[in-house]
Amino acid sequence: MKGLILSGGKGTRLRPLTYTRAKQLIPIANKPNLYYVVEDLVRAGVTDIGVIISPDTGDEVKAALGDGGRFGARFSFILQPQPLGLAHAVKVAREYLGDDPFVMYLGDNLLSGGIAHLVAEYRRTMPHALVLLTPVDDPRQFGVAVLDGAGRVVRLVEKPAVPPSELALVGVYLFSPAVHDVIAGLRPGRRGEYEITDAIQGLIDRGGRVTAHQVRGWWKDTGKPEDLLEANRLVLSQLTRRLEGEVTASEVAGEVVLEAGATVSRSVIRGPVHVARGAVVEESYLGPYTAVGPGARVIRSEVEYSIVLGEAELCDLPYRLDASVIGQGVAVRGQANGPRRHTLQLVLGDRSVVRL
Repeated sequence: MKGLILSGGKGTRLRPLTYTRAKQLIPIANKPNLYYVVEDLVRAGVTDIGVIISPDTGDEVKAALGDGGRFGARFSFILQPQPLGLAHAVKVAREYLGDDPFVMYLGDNLLSGGIAHLVAEYRRTMPHALVLLTPVDDPRQFGVAVLDGAGRVVRLVEKPAVPPSELALVGVYLFSPAVHDVIAGLRPGRRGEYEITDAIQGLIDRGGRVTAHQVRGWWKDTGKPEDLLEANRLVLSQLTRRLEGEVTASEVAGEVVLEAGATVSRSVIRGPVHVARGAVVEESYLGPYTAVGPGARVIRSEVEYSIVLGEAELCDLPYRLDASVIGQGVAVRGQANGPRRHTLQLVLGDRSVVRL
């Protein structure tokens, strides 16, 4: 079985962060989202992996992943010239996929339960497709599945105005090579894209067997800043305390990871918190569900429930930073010895400079 990771797209809902980076490489708990996807596939025994890339961010994705050796995988990078839908991504990967069954995994998704059980189930039962579903509050934003009494998928609708069920398609799909014949005959849908829901419906219409599983644990599509923060919270909630950096005259409580080379002085940290290598926390407070990236500096400031990317600097902030995403190399500076007032929420793209 092969893997197919989709790592293209423009990430418009995550701007300004995605003006300068691929959305799949934004870190969650100081690890790029895309790495979690690769590791999940490898744990499931899928090590021959095609990666769909775009002209805009393809080089960045290739540099971040390398040849796959450090993951125990082998990558083949496949260019999708235009973002014309998930089924189109499968179409451009046709030569790579050959006649093998494959797992398609969206590169900006996170699953706590993993996919090993899905791969095992697929290999045991060999359906034409196996899809992963989860109930959602607003199915109008997703592809929606209708099941029969035996749990088989009988109907799929993409972003319906009147949803026929609350079961949304999660960004993990397992396919037999029969899907290629269906995709070859697809026409673009109302959004101008080749929809994967139409491809799966085509399998059903041809008498194919499409089965479904529901998500174990939690699932997040990290397509918006609030989703990034929620994913960060979920991953950090699984931390185990590990202090490898230097702590001086500070209180460090709860599940905190302090990587080697990080320093904390005259500060309070209340976990779960992840502080990456080379980061400096001085005379500051880090509250729960905060990740501070490599080489970042938090000086005389208060931060909680936030993601601070590498090399960012937060200094003398007059507000407590909350529910914020601070890009790579950002500088946010206040006035020394100024009073702290209320909380502040920021989403700042890389290399921004803000003075408060």
